[in-house]
Amino acid sequence: MTETQASILNRIGGTSLVALRRIVPPGSGRILVKLESENPTGSMKDRMALAMIEAAEADGRLPDKGSVVEYTGGSTGVSLALVCAVKGHPLHIVTSDAFAREKLDHMRILGATLQVLASDSGRMTEKLTRDMIEAAGIVARKTGAFWTDQMKNRDQLSAYHRMAEEILGQTGGRIDGFVQSVGTAASLRGIAEGLRRRDGDILIVAVEPDESAVLSGGPSGAHRIDGIGAGYVVPLWRAAIADEIERVSTEEATAMAFRLAREEGLFAGTSTGANVTAALRLARRLGPHANVVTVMCDTGMKYLRTYGAQLA
Repeated sequence: MTETQASILNRIGGTSLVALRRIVPPGSGRILVKLESENPTGSMKDRMALAMIEAAEADGRLPDKGSVVEYTGGSTGVSLALVCAVKGHPLHIVTSDAFAREKLDHMRILGATLQVLASDSGRMTEKLTRDMIEAAGIVARKTGAFWTDQMKNRDQLSAYHRMAEEILGQTGGRIDGFVQSVGTAASLRGIAEGLRRRDGDILIVAVEPDESAVLSGGPSGAHRIDGIGAGYVVPLWRAAIADEIERVSTEEATAMAFRLAREEGLFAGTSTGANVTAALRLARRLGPHANVVTVMCDTGMKYLRTYGAQLA
């Protein structure tokens, strides 16, 4: 008899760490990728969704069968839809046509109610982020639903502290650099905090879209890397989180996502493409004896229509 899980939520976390074999050039450090696609919805956001909901249930902010509202580009919404479906919480999602249709369909299939805002030609912009936040706030005030408010919610950091412990255990603590893209900044911040508790010398690199490099002091702009680059400095960001910030364009991120599929067999989204692009730069600088860890944020199955259109 194999072990029986209490629910699908018990399968969140404990994901694999694998080394890239073909993409990394000679003379570079080793790149290890945390396969968050192994989580139930295929995304690392399962971790934070469960942490936010369980913290709110524990302290009474979210009553039994109480309603939940959130704004999201998709992965957070899908993860919240999974958690809320299992726990019996009605979920209202504010999202946009800028994001992968697969994610919107997935949220609906899991039972979420969607409010879809129009975007600027399918691109992510600061205005769109702020419009989604405002719309979610209106729903929360009108209905009394619990607003997870992912851009400000610190409950999610504990989930990423646990993820850092997983990485430390899988590497035996031998990490020279960690690379992660910035959306809400929660994953980068939480994992960086967890890693630095063990080793303050680990180099932390944040990744943002080159077209909207606000963390680097650049202007806000439009890009097509799902899940990152809100277009403004997000509340959970702290300048001391990262030692360096790498800028990666949508074109570079997309090209790397295709390379990962074709050369490593890892089918991932564009945020993962951005992560690996930046990790390759760091591994090249640190040299052959270095270990650089980054994250496969989600599965490319969430982007089949988008990717398919580029192949046509």
